[in-house]
Amino acid sequence: MATIKDIARRVGVSNTTVSRVLNYDPSLSVGDTTKKEIFKVAEELSYTKKRKKSQLLKKVAFIHIKTEQEELDDVYYMGIRHGIEERAEQHNIQLLKFLKNDYTSIPNDIDGIIVVGDTFEEQIDSLKEISPNIVIIDSYYTSDDCDAVLVDFKKVSSQILDYFIGTGHNHIGFLGGLQTFLHNKPPIQEKREMYYRKYMSEKDLLNEKYIFVQSFTVNAGYRLMKRAIAELGNELPTAFYISNDSMAIGAIRALQEEKISIPDRVSLISINDISVSKYIFPPISTVRIETELLGESAVDLIMERMVHGRKISKTVYVATKLIIRDTTLQENVKLENHQ
Repeated sequence: MATIKDIARRVGVSNTTVSRVLNYDPSLSVGDTTKKEIFKVAEELSYTKKRKKSQLLKKVAFIHIKTEQEELDDVYYMGIRHGIEERAEQHNIQLLKFLKNDYTSIPNDIDGIIVVGDTFEEQIDSLKEISPNIVIIDSYYTSDDCDAVLVDFKKVSSQILDYFIGTGHNHIGFLGGLQTFLHNKPPIQEKREMYYRKYMSEKDLLNEKYIFVQSFTVNAGYRLMKRAIAELGNELPTAFYISNDSMAIGAIRALQEEKISIPDRVSLISINDISVSKYIFPPISTVRIETELLGESAVDLIMERMVHGRKISKTVYVATKLIIRDTTLQENVKLENHQ
């Protein structure tokens, strides 16, 4: 039997887009050509909507790090939410949504808990008193008693830095943010910065002057690149590892204002591959993270615990892919040819 995922793969759009088109969502902004293609492929594959069960199977608390309004500035978390919501509907799960700062209001009759984003030991310990079935997505802290769905940022960092060095870059900067927590816990060094430092130290290429850290927003990317240009002048690195696509968009704007050529003078690679990354000028080289799959995998894990009774915790790492576009020199065009 054909699934939404089968249609999405054929058309080249997300599962969520297919679902919303097939359900005639009036708020969806998708061209008529794409809509026609989705319906055409659905017919070719004999897709049939599953009937919703009349009674909900389980209730799961979904603790999110962002409001839907805040997601507009960080669509990474929007993708995770869509993945959770769609898979929960397929499993007939009722999602009760909470934000990080109101998790203490979760009722005791819950069957499981999905936590998105950074958490800490005390919070997880209090959640364990409500339910033993907990899945953590994309968190700095994990627990031996809980399932986790994670991105291997050590591997992601290696993908980016290996590519830079392979195209002739030895002066590689970093733009990132701090790992922040609720409840007045002090911010700490974030994983991407940590793995950048470790990799560059091992290659004897680490330069503290090349590291700029603030927050993970477009404006922060702009401010940090402006600062790097002002402070470093002609010593500006020839490449930057940037923590996410939003920051990269701001960094590109700063470089363009200063008339610094991308990628001939400065190459950029970021992380996430949000939908606009391929459409801005120049299109951003980035590491693709399948955010919807993060959410889907979390729901699958919690179903294993709730329905099948699995007790041993499990950690799932979702694979990533380096996508080279116009903010980076191609492998067959080495840096030395542009100096």
